Amino acid sequence: MTLPDHFVLTKKTLLCLAAASALILAGCDAGAENKAGKSGKKGGSGGGGGDTRPQPVEVVNIERRDLIETLNLVGSLAPNETAQIRAEIAGQVREVLFDEGQQVKQGQLLMRVDDSELRAQLAQADAKLALATQNLKRIQSLTSQQFISEAEADQTLSNYDAAVAEAEYLRVRLAKMEIKAPFDGIAGARTVSPGDYVTATVTATPITTIDDLSRLKIEFQVPERFVARVKPGTRFKVRARTPDGEAETTGEVYFASVIIDRATRSVQVKGYVDDAPAWFRPGMFANVELELATRAGVLTVPEGAILITTEGGAQIVIARERDGGYFADFMPIEMGMRERGLVEITPRKKIAPTTAATATDDAATAIAAAPGAAAATLEAGLKVVASGVGALILYQDGKLEPRALRKEFALGGTETDAEGVRK
Repeated sequence: MTLPDHFVLTKKTLLCLAAASALILAGCDAGAENKAGKSGKKGGSGGGGGDTRPQPVEVVNIERRDLIETLNLVGSLAPNETAQIRAEIAGQVREVLFDEGQQVKQGQLLMRVDDSELRAQLAQADAKLALATQNLKRIQSLTSQQFISEAEADQTLSNYDAAVAEAEYLRVRLAKMEIKAPFDGIAGARTVSPGDYVTATVTATPITTIDDLSRLKIEFQVPERFVARVKPGTRFKVRARTPDGEAETTGEVYFASVIIDRATRSVQVKGYVDDAPAWFRPGMFANVELELATRAGVLTVPEGAILITTEGGAQIVIARERDGGYFADFMPIEMGMRERGLVEITPRKKIAPTTAATATDDAATAIAAAPGAAAATLEAGLKVVASGVGALILYQDGKLEPRALRKEFALGGTETDAEGVRK
């Protein structure tokens, strides 16, 4: 290259050009090293990731558990028995013998209705019965001596039977003037006072209500598609808000209707509540968790351990121990029943081929599976990456550094130590 005559290279200019050239060469060397490092990382699927540092991961052990398939519903609490107390015979209230909210016993007298008229009628009926009894004795004596006809004897016997029935009828009506508790329970608010007139109709206002709270029931509706799986003996949990916070107990279904309601496409189900907390009251709204099925002894992992690939499959990352360290092993799995943050897993029957690297749009995850790698059998006790699996840079046979699962991510008793063992 020929420089113009007027262009003079000073010593200072030469030094600057030499320094710039050195910087450019250093940058090129660094870029080549970075590129080589990345290439080595991707291509090292079979070599354990070269000299890269172990990736810290939180792990838990795969465990066998009993998972319960549940159905969440809403229901209303109800007393064991409830009865609206009404008068069977109209009349004026003479006495009210109970207090509102009082615990009453079966057969306890609650109220008396004026019975003076009935007592007078009963006295008259007793007099007729006494006369009919005397006439029957005379007729029986005369009949034995054949002094009267059989027709007269039959008429006298009929009059006696009618007198007995009339007296008994009035005694029954007289007994109904005393209103008694049908069973043990708690008396509700009363609607009458001494001197009120009560009527004997079905639509009449109840005198009071008696509720048996010795045990509680719960009533709820079950959608028709679950009807075949609900029957007497099915267990459930009940939760309701109380002044002391949320209270929970269990129960058992004792009735499931065989008729599906056309309007709601559901069936009525009733169950007994076991050991109801003190604040549970009839009419209270409650959440019901109905147990539909139980799968015993299935392999489970936390939901956070499931990695969904771009192909739509699911897999977990097992931390396998070898050569004094832990290495990532991607295993395709099938998901089954879920329960409160836990997932049932089984090995996938057909293993889909994997590519050298797979990346999702919303998670910085790179997976480099070894060609032809076969999935090992799943078993309890294997350590599995349980947290942040979709946001970590993981690849097949990459070095791992297992750590205890953080408390905030623990589900279903899955808080672990550094070895993945539940605490």
